[in-house]
Amino acid sequence: MNPSMIRTGAIVLLSWLCTLPVVAREPAPGWPDTPLSRTQALAELQALNAGLLSHPSATLTLERWCGAHHLAAEAKIVAHRVQGADKPLPEGARAQLGIGPDEPVRYRRVQLACGDVVLSDADNWYVPARLTVAMNQQLDSSDVPFGKVVQPLHFRRQTLSAGLLWSPLPDGWDSGAALPPPSDKPLAIPAHVLQHRALLYTQDNRPFSLVVESYTANVLQPVRTGH
Repeated sequence: MNPSMIRTGAIVLLSWLCTLPVVAREPAPGWPDTPLSRTQALAELQALNAGLLSHPSATLTLERWCGAHHLAAEAKIVAHRVQGADKPLPEGARAQLGIGPDEPVRYRRVQLACGDVVLSDADNWYVPARLTVAMNQQLDSSDVPFGKVVQPLHFRRQTLSAGLLWSPLPDGWDSGAALPPPSDKPLAIPAHVLQHRALLYTQDNRPFSLVVESYTANVLQPVRTGH
């Protein structure tokens, strides 16, 4: 899904929202299972997706998202390392990274959290030879997010795929398909709602990292007022 499609979808969605009556959002973190709430949740997902697609650093995008949604006292993303969960490189990744069969690759799995709210589970395979010694040491010994560690590289991000893992509205909702009827239960949201797969490139156009980011249901905390 490319950025222009996301922007077009968001414009259509927001235009449709403007025709609905204004209803105050629930102050609680859950979403009621109503057509309006489902539409608002989809608008939130589309907005986050567009932000991630338009910025090279998912970490900085999540920090802005955390601040806008008041998810923690301080809008700061911390990477909690997940140890003992090594994964092999995905098929075709060595070709994507432009490396040979014997080139060392390191794996880092983290949970990106704002305060105590986990927003993303991220798998990262990177080529240590294309980073500085200081960067490698920091990645090995700290919980600093990868995007912040490699920020001095002024890297760019090429999205390989981006898509919703869940949609609160059915296919064809914008063409007249019937919306689910409201219920007296909270909206059921799966553990992960959005996934991005991307390559990171240095300024001299050398790929150095493959990332797969799975964004959790916590990104759908409704905006809270009164802060």
